[in-house]
Amino acid sequence: MIYLDYNATTPLAPPVLDAMRPYLETHFGNASSIHQAGREARAAIDDARERVARLLGARPHEIIFTGGGTEADNLAIIGLARSRAEEGKHLITCATEHHAVLQAFEFLERHEDFCVTHLPVDQHGLIDVQMLRDALRDDTTLVSIMSANNETGVLQPLDEIAGLCREHDVLLHSDMIQSFGKQPVRAGDADAISITAHKFYGPKGVGLLYLRSGISIQKIQFGGSHENERRPGTENVAAIAGLARAAELAVQDVTAEQLRQAALRDRLWAGIHAVFPAAILNGNHSRRLAATLNVSFPGLDGEGLLMNLDLEGICASSGSACMVGSIVPSHVLLAMGVPEEAARATVRFSLGKATTAEEIEATVTAIERITARLKPEPVHS
Repeated sequence: MIYLDYNATTPLAPPVLDAMRPYLETHFGNASSIHQAGREARAAIDDARERVARLLGARPHEIIFTGGGTEADNLAIIGLARSRAEEGKHLITCATEHHAVLQAFEFLERHEDFCVTHLPVDQHGLIDVQMLRDALRDDTTLVSIMSANNETGVLQPLDEIAGLCREHDVLLHSDMIQSFGKQPVRAGDADAISITAHKFYGPKGVGLLYLRSGISIQKIQFGGSHENERRPGTENVAAIAGLARAAELAVQDVTAEQLRQAALRDRLWAGIHAVFPAAILNGNHSRRLAATLNVSFPGLDGEGLLMNLDLEGICASSGSACMVGSIVPSHVLLAMGVPEEAARATVRFSLGKATTAEEIEATVTAIERITARLKPEPVHS
């Protein structure tokens, strides 16, 4: 099997499993219990919180552990919007955000009378910072812009966005789920940052929200005073320990690994374009993650492409793994102005630490066979 869907999820790194194992087996206590088993679990969470905070340049109390990236996004958007509702109910996001962000804003708009501005993107997937400046109002309280798009890998100008938000005293949340471990991520990049472990070789079902000290947030779940009364529920100690270890591993040798993956990604694109010249590379060619390649195959059927890739033993996707079973074209590509027919004929390839040059060559060869097989027969008059 050739796995080229690392943006969807990554395999668990062996050292991460080793870090988790004690809390799955012998140290299984509830971190809220006051006895020895509980204290051992609490110490593991405290240790993980300190280590993650150190990596981000944050303070331990600024780290809120969650059940994943979607929960972190929802807590940030709904919790921060509600906490500042008396100051204003205008919010800003981008049309190409992940559904975890877009649907949280949709909920606030539909059910709590917030007004949401959705910024457009250009054909390369980038927002115009001047357009964001023009969209800011006196009652704007929150902006949420992801750092790297999960489908195209496009990197938004977050430094400029953060500076603009600070200038106008508007909170900035950033979904950094795809960029952590691939790009430098620091606490000062935004007021709130969402991260999830399974995107960087950690366990599924655990994430975190960094929240800058001094910013109030309303919790969106109820049933306990965990996480400094910001996220209730018995902590998943093993997963939290795994997240911390995975995060430490993810930031090691980032530059060298990204250069390696970028070279493999560019070889994959060159190979695809050689065997199928009509192929279109979606997204900004320079401002994007090294691991991501989003390609449209005009005239072909996207579902057929993915099925045939799977039959060849190649794992890829059409976009967000959170939209499994969806037959609608990618909202990201449509927002970029990609025609619907081309958007339906799109495959996202995403590389990881185990991707090899041999796998890339084998994928190109497979695509040559598949596209030749799927290419429509010419119509003769």
